[in-house]
Amino acid sequence: MAITLPGDNDFESVPSLKNKALRINLNRNIYGTFAEIGAGQETVRHFFRAGGASGTIAKAMSAYDKDFSDAVYGIQDDGRYVTESRLRKMLQHETDLIEERISREKHPDKLFFTYANTVATIDFAKKFLGHGWVGIKFQAAPGEEYSEIILHVRFKERDARLQQITLGILGTNLIYGAFYKHDQPKKLLKYLYDHIDKDKIEIDMINFDGPRFAHVDNRLMSLQLLRNEMTEAVMFGPDGNNILAARILYKKNVLALRGSFRPVTKVNMDMYHKSRAMFIKSGKVQEDRLETIFEITLSNLKASGEIDEEDFMHRAELLCSLGQTVMISNFKEYYRLVEYLNNYTKERIGLVMGTNNLIDIFDTQYYNHLSGGILEAFGKLFFKDLRVYLYPMQDAETGELTTSENLKVHPRMKELYKFFKYNGRVIDIEDFDPTIGHIYSREVLRMIESGEDGWQEMLPEGIPELIDEGNFFGCNKNCEAQVDQDL
Repeated sequence: MAITLPGDNDFESVPSLKNKALRINLNRNIYGTFAEIGAGQETVRHFFRAGGASGTIAKAMSAYDKDFSDAVYGIQDDGRYVTESRLRKMLQHETDLIEERISREKHPDKLFFTYANTVATIDFAKKFLGHGWVGIKFQAAPGEEYSEIILHVRFKERDARLQQITLGILGTNLIYGAFYKHDQPKKLLKYLYDHIDKDKIEIDMINFDGPRFAHVDNRLMSLQLLRNEMTEAVMFGPDGNNILAARILYKKNVLALRGSFRPVTKVNMDMYHKSRAMFIKSGKVQEDRLETIFEITLSNLKASGEIDEEDFMHRAELLCSLGQTVMISNFKEYYRLVEYLNNYTKERIGLVMGTNNLIDIFDTQYYNHLSGGILEAFGKLFFKDLRVYLYPMQDAETGELTTSENLKVHPRMKELYKFFKYNGRVIDIEDFDPTIGHIYSREVLRMIESGEDGWQEMLPEGIPELIDEGNFFGCNKNCEAQVDQDL
């Protein structure tokens, strides 16, 4: 038994890279292929150096030449090689080969795996830091269907050799985690950064699939990426699978709506439909090249203290049921959201917000951390061709509407506001539904939690039934009767 001393605290020891590789190498059943393209054979190097690799490595290869790569894995329709589809082809091809070439009759206890990555490291001019796709298909029991982990990384280091080293460590952590931590996917995700500083590499997307992850919801894994500060924003589609922002936003027009969506209301959907129609009519916006995003900030999820994963899933499922793409971000300020979107597109971007949100944007206290203050923030916010579509706010007592014409900002900000207003950067949503201006998510939530009647007609079609069936937001047994009565 190890010696303990008074004052010691429990902590979780992190195995060295050599010990991780050696544990896999010394397992007589684990056997597989390494296919690494674009950054050297940095992952398999750890297994060769650890010793005992002959019982683990069936093959290690790098098809660097494009013609060779096409001959092995097929030609990509888009002509790109650092893509998710390329990685999946690599994983499937190498898995098929090992199943074909290694007899199950002779090796009934073998646990096969394929590790692959396709990566572009920093370019010679050091303008593009590089990114890559990394994945593994593996068996945790002989003969079972393969489970799969696929992730996307962005490099932050400015030296190709350092990026290669970091990628090798990440790959080793992934293989070790797949075999020995697959029963704890949240911890597996955290352990990917063993021996890696978070300022060296960013994991901005991950998907788990297969029998070992049948219970895993990839939207919650996205949330973990944010909670662990591995990335600043994650996205998932209506099907619930995580998607890479670069893939759907590249060279697209983007319309973003920020809100709590707790729950999504008729006002939210009216904002969406009316602003979308105006955005398309504004010119320079092609409907088939338009991506709409419903964004929830991490600070919003923490509004009631610690993040409630169940509450997060309720919001996500309701938005997904409406066919929407959802972004969860760590962007408290709007200008940071616009900066993020501008990383992927130079086309026109639109923001949809209520007048109260616009008033907050003109509050200087939110920009004290910037050396250029509010002017620096606005330079980033209204960069290039941004449009703000403003939804009127209705006073609950008087019924008066606040629009861009009568909203009040701080006197020192009045002229700055006028500049953006009269230059067409702030546009009122005029064709709104005046009968729903009294609806607020927080009031709907209060009614749901207290079992009051009347909240159903405040929500889009189909949403009350989902809330009732899923017992969302603390919907009690009274909800069922209320929904039936409405129907």
